[in-house]
Amino acid sequence: MLKKVLKISAIVLVVFIAALFAIPYFFKDQIKAKIAEAINESVDAKVSFNDADLSLFKNFPNATVGIEKLVIINKAPFEGDTLVSLGELNLKMSIKELFKGKDEPLNIQGISSTNGLINIIFNKDGVGNFDIALKDKKEETKTEESKPLSLKIQNYKIENFTFRYIDQGSKIKMVIDSLNHEGTGDFTNSVLDLNTKTTANVSLDMDKMNYMKNVKLTLDAVLGIDLEKSKYTFKENKALINQLPLEFDGFIQMAEKAQIYDLKFKTPTSSFTNFLGLIPSAYSSSLAGVKTTGDFTVNGFAKGELTDTTVPKFNIAIASNNSSFQYPNLPKSVQNIVIDTKIINETGILNDTYVNLDKLTFRIDQDVFSAKANIKNITVNPIIDAALKGTINLANLSKAYPIKLDKPLAGILKADVTTNFDMASVEKSQYQNIKNAGTMSLSGFKYTDENNKSMNISTALVQFNTSTINLKQFDATTGKSDISINGILENFYGFMFKKQELRGNFNMSSNQLAVDDFMTSGEPAKTQTNTESKSETKTQAKPAEAMKIPAFLNCTLNAKATTVLYDNLKLKDVSGKLIIKDEKATLENFKTSIFGGTIGLTGAVSTKEKVPTFDVNLGFNQVDIAQTFTQLDMMKKIAPIAGIINGKLNSTIKLNGNLDAKELTPDLKSISGDLLGQLLSTTVNPKNSTLLNSLSSNAKFLDLNKLNLNDLKMALTFDDGKVNVKPFDIKYQDIKATIGGTHGFDQTMNYNIKFDVPAKYLGTEANNLIAKLSPADAAKLDNIPITAMMTGNFSNPKISTDMKAAVTNLTTQLVNQQKEKLTQKGTSALTDLINKNTKAKDTTQAAKTEKEQKTQEATKKASDLINGLFKKKN
Repeated sequence: MLKKVLKISAIVLVVFIAALFAIPYFFKDQIKAKIAEAINESVDAKVSFNDADLSLFKNFPNATVGIEKLVIINKAPFEGDTLVSLGELNLKMSIKELFKGKDEPLNIQGISSTNGLINIIFNKDGVGNFDIALKDKKEETKTEESKPLSLKIQNYKIENFTFRYIDQGSKIKMVIDSLNHEGTGDFTNSVLDLNTKTTANVSLDMDKMNYMKNVKLTLDAVLGIDLEKSKYTFKENKALINQLPLEFDGFIQMAEKAQIYDLKFKTPTSSFTNFLGLIPSAYSSSLAGVKTTGDFTVNGFAKGELTDTTVPKFNIAIASNNSSFQYPNLPKSVQNIVIDTKIINETGILNDTYVNLDKLTFRIDQDVFSAKANIKNITVNPIIDAALKGTINLANLSKAYPIKLDKPLAGILKADVTTNFDMASVEKSQYQNIKNAGTMSLSGFKYTDENNKSMNISTALVQFNTSTINLKQFDATTGKSDISINGILENFYGFMFKKQELRGNFNMSSNQLAVDDFMTSGEPAKTQTNTESKSETKTQAKPAEAMKIPAFLNCTLNAKATTVLYDNLKLKDVSGKLIIKDEKATLENFKTSIFGGTIGLTGAVSTKEKVPTFDVNLGFNQVDIAQTFTQLDMMKKIAPIAGIINGKLNSTIKLNGNLDAKELTPDLKSISGDLLGQLLSTTVNPKNSTLLNSLSSNAKFLDLNKLNLNDLKMALTFDDGKVNVKPFDIKYQDIKATIGGTHGFDQTMNYNIKFDVPAKYLGTEANNLIAKLSPADAAKLDNIPITAMMTGNFSNPKISTDMKAAVTNLTTQLVNQQKEKLTQKGTSALTDLINKNTKAKDTTQAAKTEKEQKTQEATKKASDLINGLFKKKN
């Protein structure tokens, strides 16, 4: 009997579980239709979702309806803007809700969602993008029972949400990201207590000025909710702003055209530890063990209505008097801290809000620093009045506060500065309304970065004037370099507060400037593991970013340097003007002494487009040819064979092309341009050239050591990674050669040399033959044209010649001479035979036979002579 009961129970259980799996498939289409109907009958927007699903397991015995990737996109006047985007939305309801008819409402008990975005926008006319409810009067008159959805929520939860609020009229932007919030309460009651937990990061900008950036907020609160009155009252609550604790008291109520606020808040304790907790976690450390004296309090209220034209009146007071703190394991403390700050609005008009930092002072050892500031008229035209005065020993900062520095700082900062300006004057560059005065100096500054590159500033002195900031002195050393800079900086406030361009005019001088000292290293740092493993690990290097000339920078730098070290080059007496504007760096009148001569340069580099470009003109004057074409990589690619030439060069070169985005080095395949050059007082050293060694070994008549290239002029063009050499003539004694062709930056080549060789260079046999000729006949021999083709590459050349054409040429000359002689001889013999009454036929035949024999002999001699011209028989 028991076995039978167990068997029946098992069957029922299996059927029940199978039903739980099957039911969602039966009702999936019905659920999707219900959701689509509910949305379409409620909103005037473009709504889409990828899928809707049903589960009976997630919240058994309740059902869960899941909607994936729900997106609501606005129509005009916010066409295309995303109002809501939800990665996942889950609705919890009773299983019986699945069996209701089409016109019966679904009762929702719980809501949860992840990876969401809510984007609230008010345009300049005050219209909000969230008003998407349909205005159909028939829909407005429907009774509550006829709605396809009904909310009877008992709990809800959102995870990883982003909330954006943008008011284009008042130029306010608030972003709440990493928002996690959940609440539990019975919304079936009109009056309830809602237990909530919230964490988020908050950023706030007003009129392009940042007031909060990633401020971490935490709130655990019990809210008393009156649904009929739309009133929310703070009961038990605990809030943290970063690590600053706050408690709230009061309520927020939603009225028809306003939100009514009556809130008070304060720090639950007065310890100065509260101030340290206000510092963002990225710049702070654990507060455990910190010794403090004095107090720190935050008190405030907000009371009034938030409408389209008003804000609640509020007063926030932040105060501390003669406080101090010292972190454990740090040798120094910060003493005599006084803070007196108020943020106040007394009228309910947002523009009337003002911030008074009446006093901020502190002391480390004997160094005292103080500041005060006032900001008013914040939304229409902010007016700022501020002053800084005091001394800070930078080395003491990390000894008194746990600043996260890879390397300690050193140096003395002194300031005595006042400023008064309004943002409208900054935007319009009305410098007469900007009042700056005072000086700021830095001395003995030492800083070492993560790549162990150090910067030492012996003296930096800045003077603040009405319209400019005057860098009166800046003397620094880093690595092998020393620099001294002075000049004028304009529109500093426009750059700081309005993202306008930063203008300046500077002079720089240096005894020695090593370019490597100012380049960032792409090598990852190395760390040694324990001695047992004796292995080495490397920290992962960050991907190299494309180098960009800052778009905000508009400045001119007049530079002089006795010596500039760049790669393996030592440039002497460097001077020129650098102009940076519109993401473009332009060099004017740059010149330097190098390679025994001078180089001048004008041109520009631009990083404005995705692919950086350059366009430069170079002028070489009396530079050493061998050094120029062996030590400059670009010149080595343009004319690799020039490195074996001793002498001087005058040349002009035009180059343009693309640059590698990460290192701003030329992309050789993209380069185009031309070169005009003249060689002066030159000799050739062929021993260092595989190409010339190969050529001279094939040409017996050439002695390249005797080659004279004086005053030789050349013209080259290059494009798409190839160099085209226009034909030019050179002379070796009385041999003329014409050279022309192309080669690639990859060192492949295709050149030809057309020699015009006198017969006397054809060897001993040729000279013996010429000696047998009469002077008149020898003079009649033309020079022999021979063409040598050079292919392959410069390190592995291939030489070929047109031997058959040369043989034919010399043969033809010799044959023609023999023909002429035999013809004359035959004519003379014919005359004699006629006179002697001899048959002319026999005489003519004899002359013909002798002529053919002489022609064959001439051809053989010509072939032997030409083949003797080159060691390789072709």
